[in-house]
Amino acid sequence: MNTEVLISELAFKAVRSSGPGGQHVNKTASKVEVSFNLESSEALSETEKDRLRNKISSKITSEGIIMLQCGETRSQHRNKAIVIERLVELLQKNLKVAKPRKKTKPSKGVIERRLKSKKEKALKKQSRRSPKID
Repeated sequence: MNTEVLISELAFKAVRSSGPGGQHVNKTASKVEVSFNLESSEALSETEKDRLRNKISSKITSEGIIMLQCGETRSQHRNKAIVIERLVELLQKNLKVAKPRKKTKPSKGVIERRLKSKKEKALKKQSRRSPKID
């Protein structure tokens, strides 16, 4: 994944935001929406695109666009930086290939200690029982 090319391919849109700002919020477009076209991107290889389609299919529209938005702060520039950071983080997190799990066996000593402690607990509980009278 080429981050610089990816950032140049992003499309930004500023919209009016709810939240902090008082009367000022009614006049300024501080919320930032970013859209990234996954299908026509040159920053990602075909295998990376396939991996993203499989992993984050719920975040991709039918046209192959990933959309994120941020309206946390009163500053449009800060919101833009936050949303870019989120998108890059989302893509990097979902492009990682999980290592296959290696099956392991418990050692003989661990097995023996477990069985020994089980036997001790069983004997302790058995000694607490009331004796059987026939």
